[in-house]
Amino acid sequence: MSDSIQTIAADSKVSMHFALRMEGIATDGTRKKDEVDSTFNTKPAEFVLGDGNLLPGFEEFLIGLTVGDHKTFNVPAEKAFGQTNPQNIQEMKRSSFAVDMPLSPGLVVSFADAAKAELPGVIKSIDGDYVTVDFNHPLAGKNLEFEVQVLAVEA
Repeated sequence: MSDSIQTIAADSKVSMHFALRMEGIATDGTRKKDEVDSTFNTKPAEFVLGDGNLLPGFEEFLIGLTVGDHKTFNVPAEKAFGQTNPQNIQEMKRSSFAVDMPLSPGLVVSFADAAKAELPGVIKSIDGDYVTVDFNHPLAGKNLEFEVQVLAVEA
């Protein structure tokens, strides 16, 4: 490691633990934090800042952090996965799905977009012969909590 200060900057190679949480509602009606993803009990994440592994809205919180920093940030939906786009919620005929496919709300179904790339959609509701599918990212519209512990930084 050539950088004696080991401060995260553009193009830094970073090794860190992270946890991503979103606010939820407990069964008793109180607010709670649901963990979406975490590396704290596994191998740390390694990436180069700016390589596309993290969204820019998350990376901006890392700039200036140094080895040993352990911080928690609140990331608004706009800087995370964006707001929910109503145009990404589509109503489709039940006949568009395989006859033997058991459809239920919450089920993630894989579709192919115009370029034949995989596009996941979440079944929101089924009403007679119509199925409502949400193609927004599952974390769209969610404010998130981002906890990081910086383990190593290389220039």
